[in-house]
Amino acid sequence: MVGKGKRVSAPLFLVGSLPDGDEFRLDGPEGHHAATVQRLRVGERLVLCDGRGGTASAVVTSAGRGILDVRIDERRYAAAPDPRLVVVQGLAKGDRGELAIQAMTEVGADTIVPWSAARSVAQWQGERGERSRQRWVDTAREAAKQARRAWVPDVTQAESTRQVCGRVGGAGFAVVLHEEATTSLATVELPRTGEIAMVVGPEGGVAPDELDAFVSAGAVSVRLGVNVLRTSTAGVAALAVLSVRLGRW
Repeated sequence: MVGKGKRVSAPLFLVGSLPDGDEFRLDGPEGHHAATVQRLRVGERLVLCDGRGGTASAVVTSAGRGILDVRIDERRYAAAPDPRLVVVQGLAKGDRGELAIQAMTEVGADTIVPWSAARSVAQWQGERGERSRQRWVDTAREAAKQARRAWVPDVTQAESTRQVCGRVGGAGFAVVLHEEATTSLATVELPRTGEIAMVVGPEGGVAPDELDAFVSAGAVSVRLGVNVLRTSTAGVAALAVLSVRLGRW
């Protein structure tokens, strides 16, 4: 049982690169969050992470206003996941896209591709589109910290259906989630290495011509079960299935 005020596990903070030496000063936004928001104090532990597999366990040696000095006592490196899970997520209205990104990052997505689908209510264009993408990037970053992930997912630029078809064709294996599919994601044969791409439609689902295009590019149409899931939960559920089947969980 965890006592009142005790931390369940050492919090993780992202840094541009891990230092070569054993002493490090955590400042900037991460330092502010560590020192001011989480109020880490001398003697408490934390984890530094470069988001590319490298982590370092450290202990706080001094704490100031928005700054922590730490001493690193252990370093680790986690190899990039293989096979790599790439999720093509249809653009969704409101905050549903960000909800999907948050949960999919926690579950294990390695790359997230925003997809401008025919039935997407939201469309990313110009500066507004870049701001929307940046929210996905920030959401993935924060979710990776929460999940203590050594690798932060890549969030690409938004892609058209044609571009997604090219991505599907270049993947080692690809599936598209569709409610009318007869093949179950739980039983389809999976590769043990390479890249697995998964297409998740927006609120209105994948349009018939899009489905035909993806299947022609090499994707397998699959379903999760008898229930129809929201765009913000379908990818999460599918990643959970893949994580178990690939031995990640």
